[in-house]
Amino acid sequence: MIGIAVFFAFLMGAAPAQAQDVQESMIKFGRLLRLIDSYYVDSTNVDKLTDEAIVDLLSKLDPHSVYISKEEVEKMNEPLVGSFEGIGISFNILRDTLMVVTTIPGGPSEKVGLMPGDRIMVVDGKPIAGVGLQNSDVMDMLRGDKGTRVDLQVQRNREVSLLDFTIIRDKIPLYSLDASYMLNDHTGYIKINRFAATTTDEFDTAIADLKKNPGLENLVLDLRGNGGGYLKKAIELADQFLGPDKLVVYTEGNNDRRKDYESSAVGEFEHGRLVVLIDEGSASASEIVSGAIQDWDRGLIIGRRSFGKGLVQQPFPLTDGSVVRLTTAHYYTPSGRCIQKPYDKGVEEYREDYLHRFESGELFSADSIHLDKSQVYSTLVNKREVYGGGGIMPDVFVPLDTTSNYAFYNQVIRRNILNTAILTYLDSNRETIKNKYPDFASYDNKFSIGDEFVENVIAQAAEEKVDSDKESIDFARPLIKKLGKALIARDVFGTNYYFQVINKDEEIIKKAVEVLENNSNYEKILAEK
Repeated sequence: MIGIAVFFAFLMGAAPAQAQDVQESMIKFGRLLRLIDSYYVDSTNVDKLTDEAIVDLLSKLDPHSVYISKEEVEKMNEPLVGSFEGIGISFNILRDTLMVVTTIPGGPSEKVGLMPGDRIMVVDGKPIAGVGLQNSDVMDMLRGDKGTRVDLQVQRNREVSLLDFTIIRDKIPLYSLDASYMLNDHTGYIKINRFAATTTDEFDTAIADLKKNPGLENLVLDLRGNGGGYLKKAIELADQFLGPDKLVVYTEGNNDRRKDYESSAVGEFEHGRLVVLIDEGSASASEIVSGAIQDWDRGLIIGRRSFGKGLVQQPFPLTDGSVVRLTTAHYYTPSGRCIQKPYDKGVEEYREDYLHRFESGELFSADSIHLDKSQVYSTLVNKREVYGGGGIMPDVFVPLDTTSNYAFYNQVIRRNILNTAILTYLDSNRETIKNKYPDFASYDNKFSIGDEFVENVIAQAAEEKVDSDKESIDFARPLIKKLGKALIARDVFGTNYYFQVINKDEEIIKKAVEVLENNSNYEKILAEK
């Protein structure tokens, strides 16, 4: 009956008036499990029943209170903690063989000489090629405790026999900042994919590098697709742009008194024009940052309405190593907005919000967005109207592309056809590219994907019966070339350069630069009521 004690332990912090009800519920549920264990007709797993009861109970509360099993806890924490322990490679499975895509700089694989393009054929004496390898299998084999050893046998181009490597696992960093570079002489760009333990340090390094450019006046902060992370790191990032003693966010719940979080006197970009990019995938911590920037009229928000998550979860460890992440408070932007979208129609309806936005036309036209007129607030400096109850509404709307011809191109991506073709191409041409283009600038200026490569991708799509017509194929050709060039840049030069290729001619990037370079227009939008 340990399971039932675990189930209710985190509820014992309830208010005194509720304590008796909680106690009675514990006794009632405990008796039910004892009856099942003693008298039920078939054999049962009490621990499994308890887990399922917890999951069902939490689903009745809100969409973000969740139960995390003991097995899931460590893997879920890795992206936020900012590291894991392993050999330090990114990989892909190409034709049932494990291929090294990149080695993480300074990691154990790079130190012993493992190289992109190497094929790992044997791990600790066990052949792994041609056995139906899955990503999860690779994780199980190559990750492990720091200081432990793994022996690999590797096939390398032009080498007759397999190469032996002994690698000692170590702590491997996970980066939350994808890219930072200058869009032009006056405008810097930083993209953050989540708010992790390392985000503030990564931002400090990136902005310091950008400041080495004497013309830096503007900054584009890209939070598109950023699903959130640590509240503290969101506050620290917003602090980089705000003056001292500015309210960044406050949290409050029935059992959680109001807590105010304010900016400090130190910020790395408190002056200069600022644009924050958001979309329907920007959630939670991303909305805290964009909400604070908008409410203090510190910069402009460009893109599409954000996800709408204004709930704070606190982890409560249970005695068997599992965790309950329970919603304990709402968070509010400085103007008092809670941007949490409604969830009173149930979890499934809540999860289908993106589909509803698509079908209603909201992703394609600002006129199709229905704001909650009962939740009107004012920004704190210029007194502009802003809204709560459903995400952060951008100051400048940029629609999703409506072209139906994207269907063929998207299938080429989703079915891994293009990525596989790029890996095959690099397998034969990596050294040639490195020798011909010794730096990214020469690669960016002179390299292009050839028509023959694109035809091979289209032929492979036809073999896999991807629906297409001449119009959709012609539409996809330049997109395949662009993404292919970006994927090669990521493999050869690093993730930062992938974005330098992929962001070219992006409508939302062009709009951000256009707004930032016209100071009078920038100020006009900030002042609009």
